[in-house]
Amino acid sequence: MFPNSNDIRYHLKKINNFEELEAQINQALKSRIPLGLKKGCLKIAIDLNLICYYGKPTLQELPYIYRSQAKSGTHSFYAYATLYVINKNKRVTLAVRGVRRLDTSVAIITYLLAELESLKINVKKLYLDRGFFNTPVIRWLQALDIPFMMPAIKTGKKGGIKQFFKGRKSYKTTHTITRDKDDLVTFDLWIVCKYRKGKRKKHGVQYLAYVTYKIKINLDYIYEDYRKRFGTESSYRLKNICRIRTNNKNPVLRLLFVGISFLLVNIWVNILWLRISRKRKGSRFIYRTLFVLKQMLAFLSQAIQRKYQVVESIYIPTG
Repeated sequence: MFPNSNDIRYHLKKINNFEELEAQINQALKSRIPLGLKKGCLKIAIDLNLICYYGKPTLQELPYIYRSQAKSGTHSFYAYATLYVINKNKRVTLAVRGVRRLDTSVAIITYLLAELESLKINVKKLYLDRGFFNTPVIRWLQALDIPFMMPAIKTGKKGGIKQFFKGRKSYKTTHTITRDKDDLVTFDLWIVCKYRKGKRKKHGVQYLAYVTYKIKINLDYIYEDYRKRFGTESSYRLKNICRIRTNNKNPVLRLLFVGISFLLVNIWVNILWLRISRKRKGSRFIYRTLFVLKQMLAFLSQAIQRKYQVVESIYIPTG
């Protein structure tokens, strides 16, 4: 018998523990990763994914509302910090953190990095979203001795990062951010000059700034290296293909739907690696175009229809 909408809502209402659900999602994510990732030294990225929130939050929703720069007409969001692997043909999400209102950037990073311990994965290089650019994060990662890079936010008319936007050649320097007499941090700052050449109808020099720590890479290549964290198929774009759309503002259900979408992407990557590929010298060749994510979702839909027998017609009683 095919479950109706009331049956589904009844069982979804039973899911009401945010922390417990988060732990279960992360356990599921780590159970569906390609072989060879465990016990490795890998490039890792941490990003913030924001989903717009509209309206006045209830007492239940307020602890999970994240405030940020305006986007699509709102400053309020449900935010999900993700930790994923940057590895050719193995770009999988290892952990998700549903951001709480009182979470600090350091707390989010610490939680996500702790999820690597069970897999015995070491961080070769950490790529961070610009949303993590602040003094406590830089100081904390330096203390952990983790090589990292992230874009610096261009703040301040005088002083600040913008003071380094000059000249026509890329260069390296150091910068110190001082919030208080005893609250400061010094870091390596790499300034990259790029020429727009009419791209998006703009010309002249474009300046990009990156905070780095123990990064061994050519200055001219850092821009391309950081862009690799997005990959040809961004994990967020793939996640949005299979994310359940809802008007329900319950933060627990929102986390469930986001977690399912990342899990489906992990399953797809794992299937590609195990079944839709062949070994070759140097690396495995993946036949990605033969089995795209939408095709896997279509297979799942067909399997559900066969199991529950989708209603195709109705009969009106006579008389």
